[in-house]
Amino acid sequence: MAITKWVIDPYHSDVQFKVRHLVISTVTGSFNNFTGGATVQGDDFDGAEIHFSLDVKSIYTKVEARDNHLRSAEFFDAENHPNINFQSTYFAKKYENVYTLVGMLTIKDITKPVELTAEFGGFAEDEFGNRKAGFEVSGTFSRWEFGLTYNPLNKTGGLVLGEEVKLSANIQLKQEEEQPVQQ
Repeated sequence: MAITKWVIDPYHSDVQFKVRHLVISTVTGSFNNFTGGATVQGDDFDGAEIHFSLDVKSIYTKVEARDNHLRSAEFFDAENHPNINFQSTYFAKKYENVYTLVGMLTIKDITKPVELTAEFGGFAEDEFGNRKAGFEVSGTFSRWEFGLTYNPLNKTGGLVLGEEVKLSANIQLKQEEEQPVQQ
């Protein structure tokens, strides 16, 4: 059985997050620059090694002042912590095309385990003959656990921002190389 490496196709992938604002609505943002991939044995993603890195400076929420604030030391501190990283520790089929993805998420040098859900969309070949695989990844985590604690109170004493961050990523992987397993 061969070991196959896959890399994220950034032109056909996106990474978004959502957080509650004033408890009444949700603000959505994205990271425009990211890298990552997977290493699998054969064609089965069960047991795959998954990794990704998000460029904090590429954060985008449609409001330049908010984006700059998120890059500042009060939030992500992009100057000192330019990347958010993830390294899987477990990837296994839960049922049908749904997988459980567990790994270590690092934000601002704080590393904690997170559990995500990955829905496999299948395999396809693009118009250039590249083999592709697709996943929709989702999950939540507490921003406070990662040192993202900025949270002023509104005029009535309520919190401006929610604690829970919802992560959503539509990922298209491109097969890079296949290597025989050494015995």
